[in-house]
Amino acid sequence: MIYKFETYITPFQLTRTIHLYLPNDYENTQERYPVMYMYDGHNLFDDEDATYGKSWGLKDFLDNYDKPFIIVGIECNHEGRERLNEFCPYTLDSFLGHIDGKGEELMDWVVHELKPYIDQHYRTIPFRECTGIGGSSMGGLMALYTVIKYNQYFSKAACLSSAIAMCQNELKNEFKDINPDTHVYLSYGKKEVRGKQQLHNMQNLLSEFQSIFSSYHASCIVNITSGKHNEASWEKENRIYMDYLWKSIF
Repeated sequence: MIYKFETYITPFQLTRTIHLYLPNDYENTQERYPVMYMYDGHNLFDDEDATYGKSWGLKDFLDNYDKPFIIVGIECNHEGRERLNEFCPYTLDSFLGHIDGKGEELMDWVVHELKPYIDQHYRTIPFRECTGIGGSSMGGLMALYTVIKYNQYFSKAACLSSAIAMCQNELKNEFKDINPDTHVYLSYGKKEVRGKQQLHNMQNLLSEFQSIFSSYHASCIVNITSGKHNEASWEKENRIYMDYLWKSIF
């Protein structure tokens, strides 16, 4: 079941749509569920809502998956360059131009306002062990940032095609205390880059982050796929990252 509701992002003084997935039997049980918070909520479930007419197909996947979840999909800001600003924790100049990083403000709001609201109004398992984060592209960057900086709240992260190259050093400096039970999935598609050297560079970068997580005795895998930078490719990873994050398969 997909429910949409408006929420208010206090630091930005803006309303935003939440795309909420509840298991189909939610109304008929008293069961509590783990939660995945995910960026670009409009692209997760329904092709009609997706920016480019193709979603991750998460509703169909989860309806048939053998582990039930609540998914909290946070829609992005569609105005101008605000998605880039909100989905980046650092102010910087990059190949995407100047970015006025608001990601830390966004995640402070998620942790201190959105998550408490979800835990109060829905039957969640609120502990960090049952709370994950996920996203692709800029959302993948934010998912990686979140599991590093807000590790006390999030134990799992699915980071698909993450735009981390432009702020890799800043991200590395965020590492402080990572709980050993942390699981992080990092992926990138071979058709997202131009040539073997760029793919080699990205694979090395992801391997660097894998090594850093390993130094904290946390679990991290790198998956180089055959995919492109689009929702149709990320849909093919649904089972892979869900199995790894929640069933410790691999």
